[in-house]
Amino acid sequence: MTDQHRTARRVRNAAAAALVAVLAVTTAGCSQKALPSPPPAKSSSASKESVDIGALQNFLSRVPNWSSDDWKEWASKNGFKPEDIEAIRSFWDTKKPADPKKTTVITPDEKAPSIRDVVFPPTVPAKAQPHPYAADTAVIGKIFFETDEGQAVCSGTVVSDPNNPGKSNLVWTAAHCAHGGKGKGYFTKVMFAPGYNRTGVTSNGKGRDATWEQVAPLGRWLATGMLVMPQWTQEGSMVGTAANQFDFAVIRVASLDGSDVSLEETVGGSVPILFNAKPEDLTAPRAYGYPAGKPYDGEELEHCDSAAKPSPFVFDRSRPPMLAIGCSMTGGSSGGGWLTRQGGRTMLFSNVSIGDNANHWQAGPTLGPDAKKMFDAFLVK
Repeated sequence: MTDQHRTARRVRNAAAAALVAVLAVTTAGCSQKALPSPPPAKSSSASKESVDIGALQNFLSRVPNWSSDDWKEWASKNGFKPEDIEAIRSFWDTKKPADPKKTTVITPDEKAPSIRDVVFPPTVPAKAQPHPYAADTAVIGKIFFETDEGQAVCSGTVVSDPNNPGKSNLVWTAAHCAHGGKGKGYFTKVMFAPGYNRTGVTSNGKGRDATWEQVAPLGRWLATGMLVMPQWTQEGSMVGTAANQFDFAVIRVASLDGSDVSLEETVGGSVPILFNAKPEDLTAPRAYGYPAGKPYDGEELEHCDSAAKPSPFVFDRSRPPMLAIGCSMTGGSSGGGWLTRQGGRTMLFSNVSIGDNANHWQAGPTLGPDAKKMFDAFLVK
């Protein structure tokens, strides 16, 4: 069997690195204004509610032509509605959640135009970040949240806020770590713990009784705002499809203890987002996350350092491509930042979205013009 055939087989058996259970999850034209509201559901004899497919396709086809005002309206009407901070505080116990027991996976669509023929980069074994974590990795953290089926975890990165230089309260992650996708809404009680377990208090099965103060020495940060792409809200699911080409989200947070000191000031920095990056210019990409699926336990910050450039592939050729790198991380690393060096600076160019069930590779979305428009719209309060 050739290497290409082996790769094709791995792809056909693919499953995503996605949400990880923390408890018991089973888990347009200038003359025609684009409307930042999805088409309404209509009655159907086959189900209680269905969406007019034609109207939905028309709606999504107009998104790339949205003006800044359209994006602002989308962010205003379709962003996360803040929860009561006190309710979130009381939800999370003083001790860390129980260890993950199960994982939930996204399986890529084998009918994608090019995925069956992709030659993925060689597998890169993940490496655990040595304790105590270095200052430059304090921007990476673990995300905890509540879904319809229970508590779950992902990973995220502190990103720079152009409107508040040096004082960012923004976290970048995957859309499927913030919103349930088609027919669902934003997850609740979302909490970010930067530098989670930086001292190693819970490493190697230790620290079962560790407090939040011990495992999250840089504090806990609660979501006050979130935004994902229209394509994710209308198409996203636990089956990897063209929706994953827009599988990214931005979250605004506030300190659980009520402090006015920003997230960026607390962790000592932030990572600018590299929008519109070309795959051929992304040298030495490095992926970070907190994988919790076996053989990992979700307690260690891991990273995959690739010597190969990302391999692009698509589910939908009309959308920005997915970027694949070799990496052995598992579920729980979803949303973790992919970093590269540009102009002497470390920058975020993607995040974990999907991967294969043999843990050979992961793929993340290209952060193209639409990602930049969504981000800019989110910055407008």
